[in-house]
Amino acid sequence: MPLTSWSKSGAYWVSRGALPAAYGKAGQCEDDKANICHLREQVFVDGTHLTRVASLAAVKPGSFYADYTADAIYLGSNPAGRSVEMSSTPTAIESNQPGVTVRGLTIEHFASPAQAGALVSGPAWTVKANEVRWNKSVGLMLVKANSARIERNLVHHNGQLGLGQYNSLKANVTRNVITYNNTDGFWIADWESGGMKSTRSSGTVSGNVIRANKGVGMWADVADDGRVISSNKILNNAADGIRFEISRNGVIESNTITGNGFGTGRGSGSSLWDGGGINVNTSANVQVRNNVVTGNVNGISIQSRTRGDGPWGRYLLRNVRVTGNTVGMTGGTQATGMVQNSGAEVPAGQLTFSGNRYLLDKLAAPRFAKFGTKLNATGWRSAGLDTAGSFLTS
Repeated sequence: MPLTSWSKSGAYWVSRGALPAAYGKAGQCEDDKANICHLREQVFVDGTHLTRVASLAAVKPGSFYADYTADAIYLGSNPAGRSVEMSSTPTAIESNQPGVTVRGLTIEHFASPAQAGALVSGPAWTVKANEVRWNKSVGLMLVKANSARIERNLVHHNGQLGLGQYNSLKANVTRNVITYNNTDGFWIADWESGGMKSTRSSGTVSGNVIRANKGVGMWADVADDGRVISSNKILNNAADGIRFEISRNGVIESNTITGNGFGTGRGSGSSLWDGGGINVNTSANVQVRNNVVTGNVNGISIQSRTRGDGPWGRYLLRNVRVTGNTVGMTGGTQATGMVQNSGAEVPAGQLTFSGNRYLLDKLAAPRFAKFGTKLNATGWRSAGLDTAGSFLTS
């Protein structure tokens, strides 16, 4: 909605009467003290997104403060002669009608709550060649959208997540550009923010560019079953490039995964517990093959944690095969390997590393780890891992 009535109030300009009543919190914020990422209303001046701040005293040019008790919005710059808009409508398009095509639209400035989308696909929809940008939470969401086709969309600068998929089987996400999402400060390291996240779903994610999102690049989590992640370019995301977590029957193949995991903030770190280019967490029957994984906070991290039960029983790390990948680890604390916590021990024979090619700074560097023991290339091979692999130095 346009905001047209402004008055000067000290060092600020204020508009009254546009805000809804105060509402409850949802989602987890990177800043868990101010905890304002869940607030839905965004403000744009001449189409430029302003940063929300937590107090009137923090307002400066380029930011705004919303006082829900006083029903007042404060700006740090004079809005005279400029177009000022506040997002208020939660959703642009949503229906459970099957077989809809959404094509060639620009969808922007919708005030979706956390974990909800501006564009919500239904079953067997084709969503193609749209630009979905500057929405409050999730740009494009699939909910009970079996057999949906999401193709060639540009999904960028959404407040929480570029694309979400929930309870949607055999959906295909292909040749999209998903970039610069999580503009509104949701928790980067370990909540639903960044590029794409799917839960209780299946299908293929292929041929996409997933780049520079403040969170995980591509995250399959909570009972994904039969997910294929292939031939994507996953670059410079703040958390893991790919995270495959408490799910099963996954294939991660032929992706290029570079520069991921270097975000800082709450919960960020550089150990194998924190993840890497590819992170397989407490999942079963996963093939990780023929990927190029270079220059990430870590290479390939395999994690076994106590995670409770899911729809098919206890979540366990079982039958993970890591084969034919090229993994570059030449600086910092970069490593590849596996970790486990007490109560989540992995039986012998469940994890295979075979035929991988490692690019290392030096062969003596401890770039590998097996359940708490750091190893160099010789030790890794002596532990029965990549006995047919190759280890090269730069």
